[in-house]
Amino acid sequence: MKTDYKSGFAAIIGRPNVGKSTLMNHLIGQKIAITSRKPQTTRNKIQTVYTCEEGQIVFLDTPGIHKAKNKLGEYMVNVAERTFKDADVILWLVEPTTFIGAGERHIAEQLKNGNLPVILVINKVDTVKKEEVLSFIDAYRKIMDFAEIIPASALRGQNLETVITSIFKYLPYGPQFYDEDTVTDQPQRQIVAEMIREKALRTLEEEIPHGIAVTIDTMKERPGGNLVDIEATIICERESHKGIIIGKQGVMLKKIGSAARFEIERMLEQKVNLKLWVKVKKDWRDSDYLIKNFGYDKKEI
Repeated sequence: MKTDYKSGFAAIIGRPNVGKSTLMNHLIGQKIAITSRKPQTTRNKIQTVYTCEEGQIVFLDTPGIHKAKNKLGEYMVNVAERTFKDADVILWLVEPTTFIGAGERHIAEQLKNGNLPVILVINKVDTVKKEEVLSFIDAYRKIMDFAEIIPASALRGQNLETVITSIFKYLPYGPQFYDEDTVTDQPQRQIVAEMIREKALRTLEEEIPHGIAVTIDTMKERPGGNLVDIEATIICERESHKGIIIGKQGVMLKKIGSAARFEIERMLEQKVNLKLWVKVKKDWRDSDYLIKNFGYDKKEI
């Protein structure tokens, strides 16, 4: 290993729906974190790995920092805020705007209390005029001192090489944490569950997605390795939601399953036989027991 090799942890933080998971997926060149236009998509801290000749960056993708409305929301905010402590550098994603709301100011206050370098990434600059970007940079400069400010577009892949170069500036020298071919520490079953949840998020009505979870009941490879049988359950909070998820004559559930199967087959590089079920667990987001059961364990934060 080179003596000037660097390795460390970069936490990706920000308000819900600013593009954190999209950024991370593009930086590592593979889809690990689920994305949708609906906020609060990521619920757990997701660790992914970027390795190159210069070093290794372990990205910590976090749930959006927001005002919690239930126990699941509290869990998500705790995950995001405690991730700060594991990082060597913070990547703070924001929208391209001169209006800095209470949510962003809350994040800024928390970051000021730490001693970590903060790289501000003004994301989605492909949606605004180039001449406006300087005014966004100026507005954020006034709320705290940043190590760097980088305009970028995670979706279009604009300026992401600059983001990688900037992160390496603030990482310590040392050996890599993971093998070169490691992309994530997420269990395969968890990634599959998240892929199904993503397709549900993208397919369903506005009022349902926050109230769903996905559990993998069985995941077995058939002899010969040509086919994987997966049975999964979509958990919702209301009987009325169950009807919407299934849809008339099961059309909605088939649509979710078809989209999820395509994505899972690409990841596993195998054919998949996917069966989906729907169960109601009333107000599960306010039950410590059920939250833990569905993979959101406070002890693991």
